[in-house]
Amino acid sequence: MEGGSCVTSLKIKTMNQAFFRRLADTVADALRPYWGRQLAVELKEDASPVTEADRAVERALRAQITQAYPTHGLWGEEYDPERPDAEWVWVLDPIDGTKSFIVGVPLFTTLIGLLHEGRPVQGAIIQPILGQFLYGDGQGAWLNGERVRVRPCHRLEEAILLTTDENHIEQHHDGAAFARLRRRVRLFRTWGDAYGYLLVATGRADIMLDAVMHPWDVLPLIPVVAGAGGAITSWHGEDAVKGPGCVAAAPTLHAEVLRILHEPTT
Repeated sequence: MEGGSCVTSLKIKTMNQAFFRRLADTVADALRPYWGRQLAVELKEDASPVTEADRAVERALRAQITQAYPTHGLWGEEYDPERPDAEWVWVLDPIDGTKSFIVGVPLFTTLIGLLHEGRPVQGAIIQPILGQFLYGDGQGAWLNGERVRVRPCHRLEEAILLTTDENHIEQHHDGAAFARLRRRVRLFRTWGDAYGYLLVATGRADIMLDAVMHPWDVLPLIPVVAGAGGAITSWHGEDAVKGPGCVAAAPTLHAEVLRILHEPTT
């Protein structure tokens, strides 16, 4: 077993920040022709929007990954999976926050994750307009090459709380419990989608919540938040890989956040 673990660690190190950085450059190149322009918007079966920019980014990423690692699997939001049972599988969300992208708000990101035997081992949150590249491997996290960590925050009254959409929380979970949490914190904002997790991992916010997430939304985030020293779980405090939803926070706050979210409403 020890020998196998060493081999796995060596393989992981060969697919490190440098390749993810190249993928981030690919994202920027693919998005540039679309940013700031009026785009045709389609609605998918779940009523979420998609544009040609989403598809163009995913195609570009798939092409580069396949060229470099032809035996690896690919699992993205916009196209069918390829080799999903491979030992190594790349998870792609070409534009996380398409609603922001459509109206020219630079809080969207691209998410890239790498799974080994089904577990996320590396991930990146990329904001190409602001030039932000946040990479994590579960042991560390780096923003544009500089090590980052969640900030120490010991009281909810000092915390910044973020979420993507309050309506989703009310639709899928206990809205009254969320309202109690919201009233406790120092500041609440909807700087959401994956950008909220970037803010937590880089020490500029303390709690980020999402009621419901697809695998490509959450899997790339796990090595980033964990690498920055944060706690990340499902909405119910279980394995974030399984969902539903996600709670990411400074470890000093995470347990209290979960307690409040699941306290019976009196």
